Amino acid sequence: MDIKLTPGWLYRGAIVILSVWILHSFLQALLAACVTAIASWPLYRRFAARLPRRMARSVTALIFTSAMTVFVLAPLMFAFAALLTEAHSLLLDIAAADQRGIVLPNWLENVPLVGPWMVARWQSEFAHPGMVLLWLQRTDPTLVLGWAQSLGQLTARHAFIIAFTVLLLFFLYQEGEALAAGCRRVLRQRLGEEVERYVELGTRAVRASVNSMLVVGLFDGLATAVAYAMVGVPQAAVWAGITGSLALVPFLGYVAVMALAMQLAMKGATSLALISCGLGCAVLLCGDKIVRPVVARDGVSLPFVWVLMGCLGGFEVLGFVGLVVGPVVLTLARELWQQRVRDLAVTSETDADCSD
Repeated sequence: MDIKLTPGWLYRGAIVILSVWILHSFLQALLAACVTAIASWPLYRRFAARLPRRMARSVTALIFTSAMTVFVLAPLMFAFAALLTEAHSLLLDIAAADQRGIVLPNWLENVPLVGPWMVARWQSEFAHPGMVLLWLQRTDPTLVLGWAQSLGQLTARHAFIIAFTVLLLFFLYQEGEALAAGCRRVLRQRLGEEVERYVELGTRAVRASVNSMLVVGLFDGLATAVAYAMVGVPQAAVWAGITGSLALVPFLGYVAVMALAMQLAMKGATSLALISCGLGCAVLLCGDKIVRPVVARDGVSLPFVWVLMGCLGGFEVLGFVGLVVGPVVLTLARELWQQRVRDLAVTSETDADCSD
């Protein structure tokens, strides 16, 4: 369909561009709310159907939004709070050990190639009492202040995104059906009836991607709980909960595994630290390589390497919501490519028949 650049089209285009420019700061919140609403819409429909008919739609949306906020944020808040608690405990242990000199780990000198060098550095930097405190005093205060400022800005930014995500999610639950019907009507008018197939594919991909994140987090939490309990890790359930909560985001679970290994190593349990690190990494690898593709295969029909690139590329561009949006966009791109290949094949066959 040919589009003429009339004054009306220019006027409407200017309004759209100006609107996007005004709302670009809210893009991550809008995408996060849309992803959450699409993934949880069947559950919301069943929830609304069980409530009394006389209950206002806004009340239903408010109750479900509150439940979804607690369901999504509670595990992450628990994980970060537990990590902060363990980090504080680790810092206290380091400070206590620094008063008498941090003992050289026995395994350090057996490390191939770099073992002797690491031993010499350890003896010069940490073996004498007060060396850690002296090392901290030599740190540039401006650098520490810059890190603290960056962390504060990052925290404030994500608090802003979360607040507007919750607000937008309430609006989508309240007006979602009308918005979805209007969007589909406009897309069918502008792009044709075949756009319905891409809308359905995108919806399935979003739900499959979100479901895979939840299932992987649950699997990693339960599997690490069993593994840590078998080898005798202290507070195995707490560390498993931290690992499972952070594993909702690909590769973030490894932070919990490394934190546990570091804590055990600082307490002198070197063998247990290595064993727990190996088990934790093995569980996370199984979750990402096996469980995630199996759960998402009906919606995100991509090889693992493309899912991985979609997650990492989406995270780089859009933050946490990009972990879902990235694979969905690549899934749609793959479908467009395959459809184009099929159309070219049909055209070639038709041309061959006509030439005969």
